[in-house]
Amino acid sequence: MAQSSNSVDTRLARLTALKRQLEDMVTVDKSDNSKQPCVLIRPCRQIDFEAIYAIINDAAEAYRGVIPADCWKVPYMSREYLRHEIATGVVFWGGEKDAELAGVMGTQDIMDVTLIRHAYVRTATRNQGIGGKVLAELMEHTTHPTLVGTWAAAEWAVRFYQRHGFRLVSPAEKDRLLRTYWSIPDRQIETSVVLADARWWALHGQVNARESGRGDNP
Repeated sequence: MAQSSNSVDTRLARLTALKRQLEDMVTVDKSDNSKQPCVLIRPCRQIDFEAIYAIINDAAEAYRGVIPADCWKVPYMSREYLRHEIATGVVFWGGEKDAELAGVMGTQDIMDVTLIRHAYVRTATRNQGIGGKVLAELMEHTTHPTLVGTWAAAEWAVRFYQRHGFRLVSPAEKDRLLRTYWSIPDRQIETSVVLADARWWALHGQVNARESGRGDNP
């Protein structure tokens, strides 16, 4: 009887230890999941217009006092200009968190390239990976070499695209690309940079490197 009792006690101890291990595993999973918000990536619809407008102007507050003062305005993007961008081919996608758009990003096919346009995430939902998820989805749907332009002073934006595989082109190439594929004022060309994805570099990288003499440095 004593041996039987000891055997039962041993089995119970093992089961208790196993239960604790399983509980610890579940706790870790829950903690990890809480750091990664559930984000639905989807094409934006006409009814999302006001949300897109609000996200752009909320997020653009990060530019205040950073970009040249003569390039800053309120609102940063008007409804009229947003309508113009959509009418001329900018297709917006959004990252939806808790049934609300938290970030938006557009693409625009121009000649032989795709441009990433107007990428913004709400201030309240920054640094949660939403922008990266939207960009990754857009790149899955893109077959052309892809370019993105942003303010040179917006170092956080430059680093974001670099983390996702884009590289800065040379100053001379930047000017050429902005004049070829964008319709923006000379002042904005002067104060902007352009980054290109691996497909663009595969086609143009050697020429660009010779022109700059420094590869992907601005």
